[in-house]
Amino acid sequence: MPLQRRAVVVHRRTELDELLDRHATRGQAEFFLRSRGRTLAAVQERHDTVTAARARVAAAIPEEWRRADVERADLGRFLVAPEDVVVVVGQDGLVANVAKYLTDQPVLGVDPEPGTNAGALVRLDVPTAVGLLQRAGRATRAAMAAHETGGRGTDGRAPSGPDDGATSHVLGLRTEDLTTVRASLDDGQVLTALNEVFVGHPSHQSARYRIAADGPGDASGGRGVTRGSVRNERQSSSGVIVATGAGATGWCASIARERGGRRLPGPTDPALAWFVREAWPSPATGADLTEGLLDAGGELRLTVESDQLVVFGDGVESDRLVASWGQEVTVRVGENRLRLVVG
Repeated sequence: MPLQRRAVVVHRRTELDELLDRHATRGQAEFFLRSRGRTLAAVQERHDTVTAARARVAAAIPEEWRRADVERADLGRFLVAPEDVVVVVGQDGLVANVAKYLTDQPVLGVDPEPGTNAGALVRLDVPTAVGLLQRAGRATRAAMAAHETGGRGTDGRAPSGPDDGATSHVLGLRTEDLTTVRASLDDGQVLTALNEVFVGHPSHQSARYRIAADGPGDASGGRGVTRGSVRNERQSSSGVIVATGAGATGWCASIARERGGRRLPGPTDPALAWFVREAWPSPATGADLTEGLLDAGGELRLTVESDQLVVFGDGVESDRLVASWGQEVTVRVGENRLRLVVG
C-alpha cells in the first residue's frame, strides 16, 4: 500500500495575532495603533482575509490525506516526511523559510493577498490552489485504485514526458525546480537557503577572511592571486552574499544594480552569483576579487581570519552557523532543489 499523503499547511502569525500577544487586549492594541496613525479595523481586515484564505485552502485538501498545521516559528522542530505536500499560505519569504527543511516535497505557494506580495514564490491565488489540490486528490485516488487492481502508478506521479532538468511532475501537478545554495563548515555543519546566504561579522563590523573562488569573476590583478582556475585574496569587508536565481530579485539585485547590472542567474539555473560588500583595500587586504558566478561544480571558500564570522540564509539571523578563526566556509549550489508547484 502506498504511503498516505499528508498536507502540511505552513503559515505565519498575522499582525493582529502579534499585537494581541504584545498588548493583551483589543482596546490596548487599538490605542497603540491610533498613536501611530493606524486603525485596528485595517489590521482586522487583513487578518480576516488571510485567515479566510487559509481556511479555504485547508478545506480543499483531499479527504484521503492527513493534515498538519505548522506556524513559521515551529518549522525547525517539525519533521517534514518524504510523502508530504507542503502548502504555504503567506508571503514569498515564508516559502524561503520552509525550503531549507525540504528534500523533494512539492510546495504550493499560495498568496492570500494578491497585489500585496511580489509573487515570486507565492505564485498561486486561492482559487488556483484549490483547483490544484482537487486535481492532486484525483491523482491520489487513481493511484490507490491502480494499487488495488495491481496496476502501476502507486507513487501518484503523472506522465511528464522528457525532463528538462528544470520542471517535473508529481500528483498531476507541474513543478518548477528552483536552485538552492548550500554553505558548509569544515566541521560538518551545513546550512541550506533558497535565496541567498550571508557570511560576515555577527555585528556587521568588518569581517576579515581569505576568499578563494572558482569560475568567472571580475578580479583585475592587484592583490588578487590566481592559481590555475582558482583566484584568492585576503579581504576585510562588510560580508559576502551568495545568491541563487530565486534570490536574484532580492538582496543581491540591489548590489548588482549598483555595480552596473551584472547578469544574474535565473531561478532554475544551476548557478550562483556572489558579491563582496564594501571590500576595503589596505596594505594587508585587497578589493579586486569582489564578484563572480559559480556554476554547478564551482565553490566559493572563505577562510576565517576574525574571531568569529556567522553564516545565515534568507535573512534569518537566528538560524545561523558560527565559524571561528581558521575555519573554512564553503558555498556551492545545493544538492536539493525546491519543487515549486506552478500548475
